[in-house]
Amino acid sequence: MDFVEVVRKRRMVRHFKPDPFARESLERILDLARRAPSAGYTQGQSFLVVTVPERRRAVAEACDESFEVELYGYPWISEAPVQILACTSEAAYRFGHRDPEELPQDGSEIQWPVPYWYFDLGCSVMLILLAAVNEGLAAGYARVIDVPRLRELLGIPEDVIPVGVIPIGYPDRDVPSPSLRRGRKPASEVIHWERW
Repeated sequence: MDFVEVVRKRRMVRHFKPDPFARESLERILDLARRAPSAGYTQGQSFLVVTVPERRRAVAEACDESFEVELYGYPWISEAPVQILACTSEAAYRFGHRDPEELPQDGSEIQWPVPYWYFDLGCSVMLILLAAVNEGLAAGYARVIDVPRLRELLGIPEDVIPVGVIPIGYPDRDVPSPSLRRGRKPASEVIHWERW
């Protein structure tokens, strides 16, 4: 599929068919996610794949799926045949960084306007969303609410932060988000040349 077509076709899907899809598709999606940029080539992003139905339901509970059902009408986090937990690690950036000259020696917070570990993970998430479309699949994104529960359930280490979950599968007919009525802002409102 052409890149422009993939970008224009991508949307957050919140209703999935239960049908499984090829593991090779999932592996291609994850391989592309690994290729996202990372500050200092730290590669602090990591992904936890969940496919077992009972475990998917438990992950969905930790993401407050009941709120999502009220909002969109479907248990879309648990119904997708695959969930990818998008994780990052500040420690990977602090202690895995290759250039000690760039790190505060006193252990204080690194002074970045937006922590790179979240920015880099966002790049990976976008690649996952686009790669899913390229594979003929669909994906959505939901926030993680109960981090301690996910750590216990999935054995996530303390220095790894599960930030969100990406359900992936074949799209089912769903009700478009009411927010889409606002429409996409025109380019003139979001793109500025030389000065604001």
